[in-house]
Amino acid sequence: MDRADDQLLQHTEARPPRRRYSIGFAASAEERRAAQRLRWKVFAEELGARLNSREPGIDQDIFDPICEHLIVRDDESGEVVGTYRLLAPEAARGIGCYYSETEFDLTRLRLLRGRMVEVGRSCIHPEHRGGAVITLLWAGLARYMLAHGHAYLAGCASMSMADGGHAAAAVFERLRARHMAPVEYRVFPRLCLPLHELDATRPGDPPPLLRGYLRAGAWICGEPAWDPDFNTADFFVFLPLERLNPRHARHFYGRELRAA
Repeated sequence: MDRADDQLLQHTEARPPRRRYSIGFAASAEERRAAQRLRWKVFAEELGARLNSREPGIDQDIFDPICEHLIVRDDESGEVVGTYRLLAPEAARGIGCYYSETEFDLTRLRLLRGRMVEVGRSCIHPEHRGGAVITLLWAGLARYMLAHGHAYLAGCASMSMADGGHAAAAVFERLRARHMAPVEYRVFPRLCLPLHELDATRPGDPPPLLRGYLRAGAWICGEPAWDPDFNTADFFVFLPLERLNPRHARHFYGRELRAA
C-alpha cells in the first residue's frame, strides 16, 4: 500500500458514521415535553425569544394540547432533535382560531379553513442541521396531509430582527414580485413591520425554512408581521397542495418512513 492509499484509508476511517433518524408523532406527554424542551433550547436559549411559559425550560402555550407534534429522533441517542407542530382544521375549530390568527387577519381564507392545516414551531437541534432532519419532517408532514385528505398548508415563517428589521424588509421587497399570493388569499398583519421606516436596500436572504416553503411552491400572503416576543418578522406562507413543486412531490411523498 503506497502513501496515497494509506492517507485515503486514514481519511475514510476518520469519517464519522452517518447518523440515522426515525420520525413519528409524539404518542405520550413525555414525548411532547421532549419536543417542547427542544423548542425552548432553540427559541429561548439560542435565539433569545421571550417565551411566556409556565415552566422554565419548556416552550408551551394553549395550542400545544390540541396539536399533533411531529418529532425526529436520533436513533443512537434517542434524543428528539427535530419537531414540527401541526394544527388540524377540526382542532382549530375547537379552540376557536389558528395560532397565526394572533398575528394575522385570515378573513380571506375562511372558506378554506375546513381543509387547511397550520404548521409552526419548526426547529432542529443545532448539531443536526445537515438536511436529513428537515427532509424527514417534510416527508412526515406530506404523509399526514395525504392520509387526512387536507388540501392546504399555512403558517408563519420567521426571520430574525436582530438588525432592527432591515434584512426582513429587503427580503419582502425581493419576494413580493415573484412569490406574492393572489389577492383573494391575502392576509393582514395585526402588528405591522414598519416597512416605510426600514432600509430595504440592505443585504438580506430568506431563512432556510422560508426558502424551503417557496421552493415547494408556497406563496407569501402579504406584508410580514412583527412578533415582539420572538423579535422576528413573520411571513405568512400558504401552500395549496395542487401547487406543490413536482420534484418535491416525488421526493417527499415517495419516501419511506420508520415510526419513531
